[in-house]
Amino acid sequence: MRTFIRRLGALSLLMAFGLALVACGNKEAEQRKAFTAFLQTRVLDKPGLRVPMPTEEEKASFGDYAKHYAVITDFNEGMNKSVSQPMTQIMAKGALRSIADLTSRRDDLKAAKDGLNGLRSALDQQTAKADAAHAQLKQPDDLKPVYDKAFDKTVTTPAGTFKEVFPALDTVFDSALAIGDFLEKNKSKIQVSGTTVTVTDPAVQAELNKMLQQLNGQSAAINAAQRKMQAMVQGS
Repeated sequence: MRTFIRRLGALSLLMAFGLALVACGNKEAEQRKAFTAFLQTRVLDKPGLRVPMPTEEEKASFGDYAKHYAVITDFNEGMNKSVSQPMTQIMAKGALRSIADLTSRRDDLKAAKDGLNGLRSALDQQTAKADAAHAQLKQPDDLKPVYDKAFDKTVTTPAGTFKEVFPALDTVFDSALAIGDFLEKNKSKIQVSGTTVTVTDPAVQAELNKMLQQLNGQSAAINAAQRKMQAMVQGS
């Protein structure tokens, strides 16, 4: 009888443990469902670049999958602080209002150009960190494709689009500095007054016109890249 009772007790423990496993499994499934729905409806189905911050209640409903979403939010927060905000400052420093700025603000142009290297490095670091964290995630087959699409939309695509701006900016700053050097070298033949430029040497005028046309064309490339970024953000 005692042996039977002991066996019955052991069987009861096994049944309880089995029930615990089932309950745990159901909890994970609910968390995965909540997280998948959040990614689909709040990130993928929305136009443009959207990285909504979940509420504490939503985070709790995701369970451990909240850490998976943190990979995306951490990247966007890091990129905003180390790339987007400094980029605004660099663009302001390197903005040209007249041809006279090409000589009078050469130090600002050089500083802006040098600052691009730091931004490029920061973006590479943020992207590499997010990619490494993404690669380490273990996700069920029904969640992984949804998460991968959300990661591509909120990390890979914006990083790639941002990187397209750097070469265009480099080229513009190089051209602007080259024109500034040319103006300084030929200052005896070139008179700059506001937006008016008077050149006494036809050969110098032809060369200056060529350089300015190139600069205008390069500026158009930056405008195109900025429009692409805006379209990505707005979803237009």
